[in-house]
Amino acid sequence: MDETWAKLSRNIIEIQNHNAANLSFEENHRYAYNMVLYKSGDKLYKGSTQLIAENLEKLAKEYIIPAFPTGVSSDPVQRSQECEMLLKALKKVWDDHTSSLSKLRDVLKYMDRVYTKQAGVPEIWDAGLILFIKHIIQPPIEDHVISAILTLIQIERDGYTINRSSVKGCIDVFIQLIDPTTRDGTSIYLRDIEPAILQESESFYKAEGERLLESCDAPEYLRRVEARFQEEESRTHHILSTLTSTPLRRILEQHLVSAHLWTVVNMPNSGLDAMIDSDRIEDLARLYRLYTRVAAGLPCLRKALRETVIRRGKEINDASTGLAGDGAESQEEDVAEPSAKAKGKAKARPPNPASQTLALALKWVQDVLDLKDKFDTIWRKAFQGDRDLESGLNEAFETFINMNEKSPEYISLFIDENLKKGLKGKSDTEVDIVLDKTITVFRYVTDKDVFERYYKGHLAKRLLLGRSVSDDAERGMLAKLKVECGYQFTQKLEGMFHDMKISAETMQAYREYLAKNAIEQDIELSVIVMTSTFWPMSHSAASCTFPAQLINVSKSFERFYLSRHSGRRLTWQPSLGNADVRVKFKSRKHDLNVSTFALVILLLFEDILDDQFLTYEEIKSATAIPDVELKRQLQSLACAKYKVLKKHPPGRDVSPTDSFSFNAEFSAPLQKIKISTIASRVENTEERKETKDRIDEERRHQTEACIVRIMKDRKHMTHNDLVNEVTRQLASRFQPNPIAIKKRIEGLIEREYLERCEDRKSYNYLA
Repeated sequence: MDETWAKLSRNIIEIQNHNAANLSFEENHRYAYNMVLYKSGDKLYKGSTQLIAENLEKLAKEYIIPAFPTGVSSDPVQRSQECEMLLKALKKVWDDHTSSLSKLRDVLKYMDRVYTKQAGVPEIWDAGLILFIKHIIQPPIEDHVISAILTLIQIERDGYTINRSSVKGCIDVFIQLIDPTTRDGTSIYLRDIEPAILQESESFYKAEGERLLESCDAPEYLRRVEARFQEEESRTHHILSTLTSTPLRRILEQHLVSAHLWTVVNMPNSGLDAMIDSDRIEDLARLYRLYTRVAAGLPCLRKALRETVIRRGKEINDASTGLAGDGAESQEEDVAEPSAKAKGKAKARPPNPASQTLALALKWVQDVLDLKDKFDTIWRKAFQGDRDLESGLNEAFETFINMNEKSPEYISLFIDENLKKGLKGKSDTEVDIVLDKTITVFRYVTDKDVFERYYKGHLAKRLLLGRSVSDDAERGMLAKLKVECGYQFTQKLEGMFHDMKISAETMQAYREYLAKNAIEQDIELSVIVMTSTFWPMSHSAASCTFPAQLINVSKSFERFYLSRHSGRRLTWQPSLGNADVRVKFKSRKHDLNVSTFALVILLLFEDILDDQFLTYEEIKSATAIPDVELKRQLQSLACAKYKVLKKHPPGRDVSPTDSFSFNAEFSAPLQKIKISTIASRVENTEERKETKDRIDEERRHQTEACIVRIMKDRKHMTHNDLVNEVTRQLASRFQPNPIAIKKRIEGLIEREYLERCEDRKSYNYLA
């Protein structure tokens, strides 16, 4: 056997020296076969492994140890070359070793099949790999190799090009080598290489994050960070193992994203605000992509967005309230212009506070719409329509819109302005788009009942003064409001349209009745009959004494109307009407369109001479028009653009000591002249208080009705459940206050609709 082994061992050395071609495979296989057969398997196995170990030692000395980097150069290119040489040397030794090992495995096949099973030792291939670990993957060789891999990765991270294949080849060797001491078959790569790479990466990216923050603005920081993610993804794919991808990505997420979330968003002059200001959609999209990688990213972005929207919204609010007075008394349109005759004498008036405030109201809504458009675009293009961010944006808009207590009024004014006749430069489609956007703003308003009250007032003026752009546009807007708030919200508004339609039919019937009965009238009358519960009747207080000719025609209509409808009462509303009157001046006749009040005042001057006066008090006692209204009407007749009356002494404002005469000298280029139409305007303080009181009263009734409705259905409820249910049901109209609900419950207990149970925490319904 010794002789056989001597021959075989010589041949094994020849195989290791790449001289296998000169040998007979059959002969060597027989030598090994005979040794196992004649119980010398142990000698064969130990001898073979001894030869493999000696060969590895020889290869290490010959190729690997001479290739150790000197470490003296600081030039990255030179260092890179030194490291590559070492890794190539290791790969060469590995290729050499596995090549001779595979040939040896073929020669010792019988030993693997018989002896290794009996002796319980690894087959020769596995034994060869274990020996490679023992002799090559040990200090100092392993330390130098790991250091070379880390150095090359670092050089590449610093922006230089390296030979990736040399690193990849070496990494593959480590992945194929399994640690013999572990049961689960952990590779040497996972045991030694990956932890070293991760540790090095952690310290590098921690410092990199700080360095980038100091040297870059926010968009540049995000660009660099995203580039780092892509680089590392490529590196793990092409050089390292894909197993390292996840832990390495977590390091980047932790040190480049999570650690600096707020710092990047709040960077002065370049953070989130600056990106939004300059519409940097690409940068914002990058911000979103990076922030959604980490758990805390989206909540941080949502909070930052919410803050920036609220801040911008507050600025819009401040701009509208800071400049707006209360627009106390509405001056009439064109009040400031002097008449044609008085050119050069009158000074320019200060801007009309009402129209100024109206402009602010319109600007407020337009600014909010622009802000909404801006953030909608960003949300759609940069944030991929993220639902979480959408709800954050909606909360922010709702917050600042409801901070402005005038927002329901402003939105109604804005819609009013867009639905008026003579809207220049906008097609029906454009108006519809604007109104659709306005509805989105209206959605955020919690006090929808306040909006309803203003909208009702503005709609009434549009309908009564014939200013609606079209019936279709008005009904389209109603349909939009109905979708938002339900049938009850628009019920009264639809009633107003119905009244207009019925009134037109009634007037047709009245004219036929006059013709049929051959009744002649000096004055042509047109009446709109309004159902008092549908229309905003805050005007009812304005009284007025009609002259005889007006009384005759009004009584005639009343008789006709009441003959058709029993049990109804008609109340005239002079403050809402207007009249066409032909007035004869010295130079020519003019047709004036004036309010009903102005007509009553003008008719007083019909019975006196041109140079005779009527004092303010005389006009007041003859017409019984309230002071505020009378002053406004006289101002529009005597102090505005068309001075049909003369005021003595001349001046801009009317006081109770003034007197008035007919201005026979009046002349104007137009035949038809419109005097003093009441423009939509923002309320003054007093009117606002009155509106608020009415709304509070309405809310009290609605809350009580809601409580009774719920209790009638449930019969018994605890206090908290009842408050929650009432709040839920009323939320579509306004946000009720729990204390107010409690007061209403107390009121209902007093009136014996409900009773308090013995536990003092719940209520019963009393039928």
